[in-house]
Amino acid sequence: MSSQPIAYIDLAALQHNFMRVKQLAPRSKIMSVIKANAYGHGMVEVANALQLSDAFAVARLSEGVRLRQAGITHPIVLLEGIHSVSDLHSAADNQLSLVFNNHKQISLLDDVTLATPLTFCWVMIETGMHRLGFAEADIDHVVNFVSNNANISGAPGLMSHFANSDLVGDKRNQQQLAILSQCAQQLNLDTSMANSAAILSYPDSQGDWVRPGIMLYGSSPFASQTALELDLKPVMTLTSAITAIKTIKCGDQVGYGGDWIADKTTLIGIVSIGYGDGYSRHLSNHGQVLIDDSVVNVLGRVSMDMIAIDLSNCTEVEIGDEVILWGIDTVSIDHIAQQAGTISYELLCQLTERVPRVYKHG
Repeated sequence: MSSQPIAYIDLAALQHNFMRVKQLAPRSKIMSVIKANAYGHGMVEVANALQLSDAFAVARLSEGVRLRQAGITHPIVLLEGIHSVSDLHSAADNQLSLVFNNHKQISLLDDVTLATPLTFCWVMIETGMHRLGFAEADIDHVVNFVSNNANISGAPGLMSHFANSDLVGDKRNQQQLAILSQCAQQLNLDTSMANSAAILSYPDSQGDWVRPGIMLYGSSPFASQTALELDLKPVMTLTSAITAIKTIKCGDQVGYGGDWIADKTTLIGIVSIGYGDGYSRHLSNHGQVLIDDSVVNVLGRVSMDMIAIDLSNCTEVEIGDEVILWGIDTVSIDHIAQQAGTISYELLCQLTERVPRVYKHG
């Protein structure tokens, strides 16, 4: 048993979740979202495990280039597009597809002559997120410009992004979809809007292409439903080990600042995990972990390399015993995220490089 944190990545669970997408959106093609190092799971390994994807989506040029260098040949869409002429050349050299989000990005097409035109590109329409995208009134002009530019091959698709898809039944979702659908019908373009929450709860939004993200990794996009209830399997199990055990007296303080004070004689364990590994400091005095089939509390502040846990009910535990930080039902990533006052996306993405990823079933 390793004494350092390890993230075990179950590629069979990943593939199960992908097949859930196919089951829920049987008439749509799937653009699997693997940005941010596949939400902390390892972008290249995840891409290789999701060969049934019709395309991949990443946020930035560097991510797309990394996938190409690793031998990934699927269409790869850069959701943020590019921001300079040199980026445009790099995207073309690596056969990456662009999302055009603003007028500056499309104006760059007039500044170059690419040896090989870009294919499978998209235009982002602003429908209510107010983050990226062209106004509805500009879409005809933008689509016409992109479609007739010598650096682009083929008509672009039309893309947008839900702001509230995790709020099932929220009328703003229908309002956003109506804008996208109307423009797409007028221009006879493919559409892509449905993220994980919409795939699961809003079939009318699935369109030609769906873009699953968090559900691929076995986390629920909804506060009111668990991944288990949605038939999603956790892909990452984060583990570490007990590195020290000690008994403290009533009145003893644990950790920086003395934020936790024992009210009786207490057995505590020290675990090799901390914010230097990406384990959130917001779990100080709030988090829970699993050891010896028991869910126990984090005591005191999370420090850079270690945490303290309550072993009062685990008197048979020994140094070296495994501790599960998240990844099974009793300490699911969604449950731990709630304890940290955040979302699973953040906890997964902030897991640092010094935590080895160990892949199984792949």
